[in-house]
Amino acid sequence: MDELPADYVAISSGLGRTTPTSLTVLPITVEEQVLGVIELASVTRFTQIHQDFLGQLRETIGVNVNTILANARTDELLGESQRLAEELRVRSDELQVRQGELQRSNAELEEKATLLATQNRDIEAKNLQIEQARQELEDRAKQLSLASKYKSEFLANMSHELRTPLNSLLILAQLLAQNPSRNLTPKQVEYAGIIHSAGSDLLQLINDILDLSKVEAGKMDIAPERVPLRRLLDYVEATFRPMTTQKGLTFAITRAPGAPADLVTDDARLRQVLRNLLSNAVKFTERGGVELRIEPAADDDVPEIVHRGGPVVAFRVEDTGIGIPEQQLESIFGAFQQADGTMSRKYGGTGLGLSITREIAHLLGGAVTVDSNPGQGSTFTLYLPVARADFEDSAAPRLEGTQDDDSAVGPAEGQNPGTAPALPVPHTRRLLIVEERVRGLLSVVAESAVADLDHSRAARDQHDAVEIVTAMDAQEAASALAAGPCHCVVLSMDLPDGEGPRLLEAVDGDTALATVPVLVHNNHRPSAAQEAALQARADNRPLEVLSSLDELKERITLHLSAEQPGDVVPLVRMEESLGTAPEVDITLAGHTVLVVDDDARNLFALSGILELHGLRVLHAENGRKSIDVLTAHPEIRLVLMDVMMPEMDGYAATAEIRKMPEYRGLPIVAVTAKAMPGDREKSLAAGASDYVTKPVDANDLIACVRHWLSA
Repeated sequence: MDELPADYVAISSGLGRTTPTSLTVLPITVEEQVLGVIELASVTRFTQIHQDFLGQLRETIGVNVNTILANARTDELLGESQRLAEELRVRSDELQVRQGELQRSNAELEEKATLLATQNRDIEAKNLQIEQARQELEDRAKQLSLASKYKSEFLANMSHELRTPLNSLLILAQLLAQNPSRNLTPKQVEYAGIIHSAGSDLLQLINDILDLSKVEAGKMDIAPERVPLRRLLDYVEATFRPMTTQKGLTFAITRAPGAPADLVTDDARLRQVLRNLLSNAVKFTERGGVELRIEPAADDDVPEIVHRGGPVVAFRVEDTGIGIPEQQLESIFGAFQQADGTMSRKYGGTGLGLSITREIAHLLGGAVTVDSNPGQGSTFTLYLPVARADFEDSAAPRLEGTQDDDSAVGPAEGQNPGTAPALPVPHTRRLLIVEERVRGLLSVVAESAVADLDHSRAARDQHDAVEIVTAMDAQEAASALAAGPCHCVVLSMDLPDGEGPRLLEAVDGDTALATVPVLVHNNHRPSAAQEAALQARADNRPLEVLSSLDELKERITLHLSAEQPGDVVPLVRMEESLGTAPEVDITLAGHTVLVVDDDARNLFALSGILELHGLRVLHAENGRKSIDVLTAHPEIRLVLMDVMMPEMDGYAATAEIRKMPEYRGLPIVAVTAKAMPGDREKSLAAGASDYVTKPVDANDLIACVRHWLSA
C-alpha cells in the first residue's frame, strides 16, 4: 500500500468529504483470467488482516462475477435462440406458401405445355395450308399473267379491228359533213357531223381502254427523245385555241423565266398527258378561262415520287371551272372514277383519262397533283424531270432536216429548203409541207400525225422513219420534189399570188409525180371555178381537198402508213349515189313525240329516225325541262326518256310525270345505254312503259313507237 499522492481526490460520503490516506487495487480473476479490478480507498492504512481478507475475498468475487457474466451470456444466447426460432417459423410459413404457389405454377406450366403442344400442331397444320395457298397463289399468278397477256393481245387485235372500220366511218362522215358536192340538205350535213363527233368519241374511248390495259399489264413503252418546248407549246396552241374560242373562254400559255428550252422525255406520252389535263379543264369550265403555265419547280414543292437527280419542270393547268370537292381529290385518279358519278351528272366521260394520266406521269418519272376549290376552279400540276440519265442514254438522235426544234423550222444555212439530208435513212418517208409561214399550222398538224404514227409503229416494233420537209413557195417545193421522192404532199391553198394552183399545175405536168398524193388544205370555201378545177385534177390524180385540220391529220396518217404512195383508198366522190330515202310511215305521221336526252348527238339521231317517219319531235335536255315541255305541249303522245341526265335523271322525271293525273297513261319509253341486269326492272318500277337499250336499232325503235302509239 503506497501513500496517496498529494493531489488525490478526496473521498466523498454522506457525512462529508475527506481525503483517503491509503489505496489498494484488488484484481478479480477466474482461472488466471482477469475479469475486472476493485479499487478500495481508506482514510486509514490497510492492515495485514485487511489485505489477507481481501486476498481471500478476491477468488470468491471472481467466481461470482464469472457466474453473473455466464448467466448474462446464457440469457443473451437464449434470446437470440428464441429470435432465430421465430424467424425460422416465419420462413417455414413463407416456404410453405411458396411451395403452394410453386405447385400451382407447375400445374399452370403443365397446362401451358399442353396448350403449346396443341398450338404447335395447329401451326404446323396452318403452315401446311399456307404452303398450299402459296402454291395456289403462284398458280393463279401464272394464270393472271397469262390472262393479262391474252387480254393485251385481245385488246391490241380488237383495237385494230375497231379502228379500221371506224377510221373509214370518221373520214366518210367528215366528208359528208363538208358536203363538197353541195347536194345534201342542211339536216343531212348536220347528221354527218354528229356521226363524225360520235365516232371521234368512240375512237378516244378505244384509245383510253387500250392505254389503261397497257399500263395495268406494264406493257406501255416509253420512247424518250429530246423534245423542244417550243414545238410542244405550238402543238398545245393549235389544238386547244379553237376549243376555248368555241366555248368563249380565254386561253393562255405562259412560260416562266428559267423554264428549260427542251426536255428529254417521250413526246407522244407527254402530249397525251397535257391533252387529258387541258381537255378536262376546257370541259369543266363554262366561263372564265384556261391557262397552261410552265415554270421551274421548287425543291420543296416537288412530290417525293418524282425522279430526282436534276431540275424538275412544272406544267400547271389552271381553270376557273366547277372545281372538285376535297374528299374526291384522290378518287378522281382511280380508273372509271369521276367526281360526279351519279346518273344525273352534268358531264359525261368514262373516268379513264386522269387514271391514265397519272400512270403515264409515273412512267416518265414524274407525278400529277391537284388543288381545287368547288365553284372556283382547279389546278392540275404535272411535275416532270427535265432529263433523266437513263432517258439520255436511250434518247434517239434526231435526223438532220427534221423539225424537232426551233433551229430546224427553216432550211439550214447554205442549204436549199426541202433538200434531202446528206445521209438518208433507209425506209425514210418524206412528207412535204408547203405553206406560207415558217412552221405554220399545217406543220404542227403534220408533226402531231407523225408523232402518233411513230408511237403506233413503236408498239408494233416497226421502225420506218418520217422526214418532214418544209417549203414556203412553189419554187422551194419544186426543189424539194426534185431532190428526192416524197410519200405525200400537204399544200396550203392560201399561198400568196396564186402559188398553190401553179404548184398543182407543175405537179400534174411531171409524170414521175403522178402517184404522189396531194392533200390540199383550204381555210376558206373555194369559188365555183376553183372547186371545179380541183375536182378535175382529183379525177386524174390522187388529190384531196380538206378544210378540217382533224381530217387532214387523219389523212396524213393514212398516207404515211401506206406501203406505196397512192395506196390509200380515195375519198368518196360527188358522183356516187346517195341512196334512196326510206318511205314515210303514214300511220305515225302527225303525232308528236318528246325526246329527253342531254346529249345533242342522241337528240339529233333519234329525231332523224322519228322525223323520217313523219313524226313531229320536241326536245328536252334533262328531266326537269321535260316536265316543262310536257305541260306546255298537251299534244305530246309519247316520251322517249334517257336515264342519265343532269339536274333530274330519267327515273326521277318519270316518277314525277306519273304523279300528274293527266299523264298517268302517257307512254314513256326509257332509252338508255344502261343495260345491266336489273336496269329494265328499275325503269319499269319508276313508271316507264317500255325499255330500249342503246345503241338503238332504228327498226326496233320505230316498232316500239308504233306499238305504243297504236295502243
